Amino acid sequence: MAMLGMAVEEGSAAKRFWIRSRKEAVFAQYTPFVVCLTAGTLETEAFRNYIAQDVHFLKTYAQAYEMAEECADDDDAKAAITDLRKAVLERLKMHNSFVQDSVMQEWGIDPTKEIVPIPATVKYTDFLLATTLGKVEGGKGPGKIVTPFEETKIAAYIVGAMTPCMRLCAFLAKELQVCLQHDANGHPYKKWIENYSSESLEVAAVQIEDLLDKLSVPLTGEELEVIEKLYHQAMKLEIDFFSVQPIGQPAVVPLTNDPANHLVIFSDFDLTCTVVDSSAILAEIAILTAAKTDHSGTDNLNARSFSEMRNSWDSLSRQYTGEYEQCIESLLPKEEAKTFDYEGLCKSLGLLSDFEKQANSRVIESGVLKGTSLDDIKRAGEHLILQDGCTDFFQNVVKKKEKLNMDLHVLSYCWCADLLRSAFSSVGCLNYLNIHTNEFNYQESISTGEIVRKMESPMDKVEAFKSILSNLGSNGKHLSVYIGDSVGDLLCLLEADVGIVIGSSTSLRRVGKQFGVSFIPLFPGLVNKQRQINGKDSCIWKGLSGVLYTTSSWSEIEAFILGT
Repeated sequence: MAMLGMAVEEGSAAKRFWIRSRKEAVFAQYTPFVVCLTAGTLETEAFRNYIAQDVHFLKTYAQAYEMAEECADDDDAKAAITDLRKAVLERLKMHNSFVQDSVMQEWGIDPTKEIVPIPATVKYTDFLLATTLGKVEGGKGPGKIVTPFEETKIAAYIVGAMTPCMRLCAFLAKELQVCLQHDANGHPYKKWIENYSSESLEVAAVQIEDLLDKLSVPLTGEELEVIEKLYHQAMKLEIDFFSVQPIGQPAVVPLTNDPANHLVIFSDFDLTCTVVDSSAILAEIAILTAAKTDHSGTDNLNARSFSEMRNSWDSLSRQYTGEYEQCIESLLPKEEAKTFDYEGLCKSLGLLSDFEKQANSRVIESGVLKGTSLDDIKRAGEHLILQDGCTDFFQNVVKKKEKLNMDLHVLSYCWCADLLRSAFSSVGCLNYLNIHTNEFNYQESISTGEIVRKMESPMDKVEAFKSILSNLGSNGKHLSVYIGDSVGDLLCLLEADVGIVIGSSTSLRRVGKQFGVSFIPLFPGLVNKQRQINGKDSCIWKGLSGVLYTTSSWSEIEAFILGT
C-alpha cells in the first residue's frame, strides 16, 4: 500500500503519528462505502449523502482553521493556516459545483434537499470544535484557555486534530485514483474522483503536516502526548465516519457481513504469523541446552557438546536450503501454463512433499532436537514475536467468533505443537482455535528427538483442509479463507473460497504463475469482485478459481474479513 506524506521529515511528529495510525487507516479503505465508490457501483443517493456529510465536515474545518489562526503567534504559521483555510473553502466550492452541475443534470437528484449530519459526522465536528475551545484530554478542563502562551498550544492542538483527516483523505484519494486508472468501462464518479484525487489534496496534507511539526517544536513531551491522543482520536472518528456511511446494497466487505455464512478461517503459522521460522527456534533451544550442559560440566555420555549441536544444525540448514531450491526448479514445467492447471500443480507438489519428509527424517536421525525441555519450549512460545497486526486479528476473531459463526484453524509444518499452543495461549486465543501440526515425543518432559509426524507436506495440509470442511457437513453455507505465505500453502490457498497470500515469497509466486495462478493485490481484487455482484447475491467466492489475493499486512486481512 502506498505510503503518502514522504515529504514529512524523518522523525517529525506528523510522520510518527501517521506511521502509528497507518494500519488503522486501512480500515477506512476497506469499508463498504469506499469499496463500492471505488468500484463505481455505489448508488447515487448514497453518494449524495456522503457529499452532504463532507460539506458539514468542511464547514467545521473552516471554523477550526479560523480559530487556529487567531491562536497562532507566528506570522509564518498564520500564513500557512490561511492558505489551508482557503483550500477548504475551494473544496466547498468544488462540492457545490459538482452537486449542482453533475448530480442535478446527470442523475436527476434534487440538490436542494437538505441532509442532516449523521451521528458519526456530529461526533467528529463536536470533537473538533471542543478542541478549539481547549477542551482536550490533558488540558486544564472545560472552557477556552485564554492566556497568550496557552493559546499558542491551542493552535497546535487544533492542527493535531485536523491533520489525520487530511492525511487519510489523501491516502484514500491515491487508492481511488489508482483503481480509476484501470477502469476501462467508464466510472460514474470519475469527475468527482479526479477532482478529489488532485495533487492539491496531497499538497494540503503535506502543508498541514509541516505546520503541525512547526507548532510542535516548542511543546513539552507531555503536550506532544496530548497532540498524539488528539491525532489518534480524530483518526478513529474518521474511520467510524466511513464505516457507517449507508450504501443500501450488497458489499464484498467485510466478509462477515452475511450472518448466514459459516466462516472457516485457516492460517499457516511459520512466517505467516511469525517473524522467525519455528524450526530455527526449536533448534536454538536444543543448542542452548547443550551449551548449559557444557558450562555445568555434567558428565553425561549421551549429551552432545554445544559445538557439535551447532555444527550439526548449520549443516542441516545449508543442506535443506540448497536442496529446496533444486527441488523447486525440478518441479517447474518448462513453459508457463496458459490456463490454471491445478492437476499439474498437485503432481509437482507431490515431489515437494517427498522432499519435506526426507528433510524431517534427517533432522530426527541427527538427534539435534534431543534433550529439549518442554518448559523451555513453552517459554519460547510465550515470547515468540508475531507479525505486526497478527495478534490483533486472532484476538478480534476470538471476540467475534460466536456472534459471527466462525471457526479458526492453524495448519503448520512446525515440529512441535507445544510451541504453537504456548504462543497462542500467551495472547488469549488457545481455547478458541484448532491447531493441526506435529508433536514432540517426550520422556519426563524432555524431548527424545523423535517427531510424531502428522503434517509435513503440501499434500498433508490440503488433506487436513478438506477433511475439516467435509466434517462440517452439508447443512448451511460454508465460506473458507486460507492465509499463507509459502509454496507449501499453495494447494490450500487455491482450494479455499478466498486464498490470501501474505508476504513476498518469490518461490510461491514463481511456482503459482507457472501453473496459471493469478496474483492480485487484495484491495483492487475486492473492487473487481464488487463490480461483479452489482446488486446481486454477494456470495460470489469459490475455490479453485486460480486467483489468489496478495497483501503484506495483517491489518488489511482483518479489515477485509472482520471490518471495524
